[in-house]
Amino acid sequence: MIPGRSICSWVIAATIGAIEGLALPRALPSSPAVDLGYATYQGYYNSTYDLNIWKSVRYAAPPIGNLRWQAPQPPVPDNGQVTPAVDQPPLCPQSGAFGVPEAYGFNSGPGNEDCLYLNIYAAPNASDLPVLVWIHGGGYSVFGAVYDPSAWLNANDNGFIVVEMQYRLGAFGYLASPDIKENGQLNAGLLDQRFALEWVQQYISRFGGDPTRVTLGGESSGAGAVLHHSMAYGGEESTLFSNILASSPYLPSLYTYNDSIPIARYEAFVELAGCGLGSSELSKYAKTFDCLVAADSDLLQNASGTVSTTLGYWGSFAFLPVMDDDYIQELPSVQTMSGKIVGKRVLVGNNANEGVPLTDPTVNGKEKFDDFISKFLPLFTTQDITSLSDVYEINSLPSDDGLLYDTLGFTGPTALYQSGMATGIQQAVFNLAAETTFHCPAQWLAEAFSTDSRQAWKYQYSVTPSYHGADVTAFFSVGATLPNVDFTQTIQKIWGNFIIHDSPVISVSDATAGHSNASVPIGADGSIEWPEFTVGNPVQMNLNTTGGSVTQVSVPPYLKYYVRSGPGIVNNFNLSNLLTWEGGRGSRCDFWRMVAERVPQ
Repeated sequence: MIPGRSICSWVIAATIGAIEGLALPRALPSSPAVDLGYATYQGYYNSTYDLNIWKSVRYAAPPIGNLRWQAPQPPVPDNGQVTPAVDQPPLCPQSGAFGVPEAYGFNSGPGNEDCLYLNIYAAPNASDLPVLVWIHGGGYSVFGAVYDPSAWLNANDNGFIVVEMQYRLGAFGYLASPDIKENGQLNAGLLDQRFALEWVQQYISRFGGDPTRVTLGGESSGAGAVLHHSMAYGGEESTLFSNILASSPYLPSLYTYNDSIPIARYEAFVELAGCGLGSSELSKYAKTFDCLVAADSDLLQNASGTVSTTLGYWGSFAFLPVMDDDYIQELPSVQTMSGKIVGKRVLVGNNANEGVPLTDPTVNGKEKFDDFISKFLPLFTTQDITSLSDVYEINSLPSDDGLLYDTLGFTGPTALYQSGMATGIQQAVFNLAAETTFHCPAQWLAEAFSTDSRQAWKYQYSVTPSYHGADVTAFFSVGATLPNVDFTQTIQKIWGNFIIHDSPVISVSDATAGHSNASVPIGADGSIEWPEFTVGNPVQMNLNTTGGSVTQVSVPPYLKYYVRSGPGIVNNFNLSNLLTWEGGRGSRCDFWRMVAERVPQ
């Protein structure tokens, strides 16, 4: 059976835990009501943040019954009654990660297939404000629209509107096989997201938003989805968004829908759903697809969670986007080089320690390294593995000395064998997984926007512990204690300025948060110096802090890391060359592009 869903209080789980337990104001007669034609939703006013908030606004019909594994459809008009929009929508069914301890929060759990809802945050009397449409992360398999952007909005004088979406997860959103291609819709979860973007174009003006000024943002798989939307239908022209905000874009192996790996997962799902060959349920239907469409939701949820947590490698999710010869037509590593991409501007970044916690933390020698590679990169040839070992200096790495500290990025030990999470071959594994899955896709996205007609800015989030997902509490800081308030507000102003003014460049006073001992690159006009990223000038902003008190945190069974807290913390930002960063990350990304067909990515 699916293990119960666990929401942790440590920082990784703060991506969803920050809003847990907060009382929601109830709708009052004077609360804001918006008529969408098919329904009228009455939200509530939050006086703490001076925001009108609507939760559980339906944007598509429930994807149940004959709408399972089909493209999303418009909502059915209601009976004209006013619907309260004050409670969180039900989560979509959750399908956890393979091998990851429950304490880390990436767990399977029950949900509701009727989960295609939006949450909307807007200032009272908003008019023609830019809009951020946010896609949550979670490996296309877990989490939901549970983030509170109120503090982020306040840091920018409530100068934009936020729309958060939910979309089908796990097998419900990404089951793939020729059977699904023939009878239903591949990548249904991505199509849910696009449908929500189309909803924004039609309805956001009723909340005070400007549909011509949309930033599409996301973190992890949310940012990976943003990458796919920017390349949708082969890069077909679109006016759904103009800016992209991509935090740690997640690009796991992207198989074609009829490859052996997605088919194996499909077949395992079909068996667990009771629709396998020879089953009594299948005998009632003309084909397997009809049996799945009619199956009990709990049975399907259990099948999705079980397959995801039993087939794969450490930290992997079984049901992911696939190349479908329609919405996703090319590998991102290829299409980003061709310039077939939508959008005018991108602000893209990654965290310093992206390999944690979704990479095997038990690799402490060459034998385990070889086993890890065979599972992580099953299509690699013997020559690929030899080249990989050379590129990552596996046979000449210093031994594990147990001293954990973050690298500077441009001098001294590099992430090839040293970080605040691990050293030696274990760190090599963390860094290898981070670069192919997060760092290099971020670089490729920045390069794709490095043209005369587009703009790109690149950053790295290096505030300790800077593991994957640690930056989310800087976006959504309500209820969070890390990172410190001054840094968080500065970062929120950088991202907010990009949404509102199409540039992440902010004033020096905002970047230093008023501290004379803070360190930031200073431009000539009273703003920070942050050049656009180009192929000829591959510059990134390193976002970090210094000062305060450093203490170690342990999260059993595997993780130990340091956090910086207390008084005296100041911002410490600097510019660097992305290609030479961390001992030549750019050349390692060239390697991943060279072998992309066998990753595939």
